[in-house]
Amino acid sequence: MSRVDVIVPCYRYGHYLRQCVESVLSQSHGELRVLIIDDASPDHTEEEALRLMNQDPRVEYRRHQVNQRHIATYNEGLDWATGAYTLLLSADDLLAPDALARAVSFLDRYSDVGFVYGTQICFRDQVQPPTDRQIRMDGWQIIPGLEFIENCCMTGSNPVTTPTVVVRTQVLKVTGGYRADLPHTADMELWLRLALKAPVGSLLAIQAYKRMHDENMQYLYVDRTIGDLQQRQAAFDVLFREHGSELPDLGRLQRLASRSLSLEAFWAASEAFDRADLDGSRKRLEFALTTDPELRSRPEWTRFSIKRWLGPRVWRVLHPLASLVRSRYHSRLSSATF
Repeated sequence: MSRVDVIVPCYRYGHYLRQCVESVLSQSHGELRVLIIDDASPDHTEEEALRLMNQDPRVEYRRHQVNQRHIATYNEGLDWATGAYTLLLSADDLLAPDALARAVSFLDRYSDVGFVYGTQICFRDQVQPPTDRQIRMDGWQIIPGLEFIENCCMTGSNPVTTPTVVVRTQVLKVTGGYRADLPHTADMELWLRLALKAPVGSLLAIQAYKRMHDENMQYLYVDRTIGDLQQRQAAFDVLFREHGSELPDLGRLQRLASRSLSLEAFWAASEAFDRADLDGSRKRLEFALTTDPELRSRPEWTRFSIKRWLGPRVWRVLHPLASLVRSRYHSRLSSATF
């Protein structure tokens, strides 16, 4: 049976650690190791990890004397892993029942696939995840690597939910780990790089539960205005700069990524303007124009320019009327079609 090494990095998440680890140990696929790496947590992570290790021989534990931050900790875990498959699971997240069995069965069957991912359910810290919900797999898909990359460029986003990803360890060792210069989209860049090596598997099943709380990394360390957009752009830039020779039609992919990120920022700027968040709107608009200067030639730009010329106070009065007119126009257009 193929072993899965589940890496559990933990920093100040001692109060979540047991629930996370138990969600792994209770998997129906029993051939596994849980590799806990305590990044010098100042809380009771060490005590909890030692208790878990003493209770189950499948749990192993390391502790840093000095905090090394998340990317170095992740990569240490990848170096530690020796099982056929590897999964990285943050100590505040949980695996869904039978998640490993589904992933391993798929990867064992399709030996050319580099990694497989599924869907996740987000839940608030104060609410118990729906772990008693019956989960079934409604299908699966094998996506050619270049098609996966093109899809990411077309949406400008990362379709992969990290707690659900099971990677073929051999492919991971060849490809390499997470980049320290991409602290918030290193996972996205890794999926893109892995897709250059092998097809990608997608399971239509709930594979993990993502805990949302005030100390989530994306809340603490990223500028919520444009930080996520900038980090996704940086991940694409690394792909194009360092692996462009492996990508057919590189220029088209670059344009797709730039256009999708630019439009996302543009619409976010428009929504911020509607809320009278002028500084947030300006930052998003600057990003949009820098990413894709051709945005100025689009009809959306003309409409938004009129909004800005009117100003937020006048637009606040006219906005409901404009929405009503637009709604009636589309309704008439739809009726005329049939």
